[in-house]
Amino acid sequence: MAKTTKKIITEKTVLHPRNAHRNRYDFPALIKTLPELRAFVIENEYNDLSINFSDAEAVKALNRALLKQFYGINSWSIPEGYLCPPIPGRADYIHYIADLLADSGEVPTGETVKVLDIGVGANCIYPLIGHSVYGWSFVGSEIDPIALNSAITIVQDNKLAKAIDIRKQNGPASIFEGIIRPGETFDISMCNPPFHGSKRDADSSSQRKWQNLKKEDVGLNFGGHSTELWVEGGEARFMNKMMSESKQFAASCLWFTSLISKKETLPGCYNSLEYLGAKEVKTIPVTQGQKTSRILAWTFMDQLLQDQWRANNQKK
Repeated sequence: MAKTTKKIITEKTVLHPRNAHRNRYDFPALIKTLPELRAFVIENEYNDLSINFSDAEAVKALNRALLKQFYGINSWSIPEGYLCPPIPGRADYIHYIADLLADSGEVPTGETVKVLDIGVGANCIYPLIGHSVYGWSFVGSEIDPIALNSAITIVQDNKLAKAIDIRKQNGPASIFEGIIRPGETFDISMCNPPFHGSKRDADSSSQRKWQNLKKEDVGLNFGGHSTELWVEGGEARFMNKMMSESKQFAASCLWFTSLISKKETLPGCYNSLEYLGAKEVKTIPVTQGQKTSRILAWTFMDQLLQDQWRANNQKK
């Protein structure tokens, strides 16, 4: 039987212009970088090289190859059952917050730029990409002890302890409290929050995800522990807590940001930020595979304070 044909898309134009993954995966090059990937590469129904995206080990091998080839990460793994992130989409978040820090100017680079990753996860993906591409310093917070140890191991194995600090969040109800130390400042915070309101919702979404794998949607996440996928009250309640607590640290962070999965969450966020006195709020659309998400960003500093911050805290 003749194989199915389709129009081959050579560039993923929905990704950020600086994203290194706009071109299709070059599997021969990736195999050269990580020979173990060869065992998972197959010829799909379109007569094209790919992997079985429903195979967790294949996806992990692809991620290891991408991280090694593009970001110089030589050692990366995650515990079984934890979130295996799509690298291109995660890189997009980093590039968009870089634009936010640039404020129509040059993107600030180097270790003087400090980023706080709320819920760094077992994969530690944002600090790995952000430090590799822009040289930023990161603090990653984590409440799950297994995820915490995994992130610490990744940092140590890649000799990145001076650039990436992983901290335990001991307060189950806290986000910034207990992580941001007295007198400590950050240029920006980021978060990929759990967006389901219950384990049942998360399980139902996972079932739909596995069905969609037949479409080879590489924008999907694979796996996911309970603390990564759902929180009581869902995304809306989590964001309400984050925004309220961010007000307490208004002078400690120039920009606060978070991914928002559900567009229905946004109106409540806008109302809350207006009530809290945010000086500027931005919504940045982000497309990952067939999924459209958005980055919500807010600051409690007016333009004068923002300019002063950049002059004092960021060196190009």
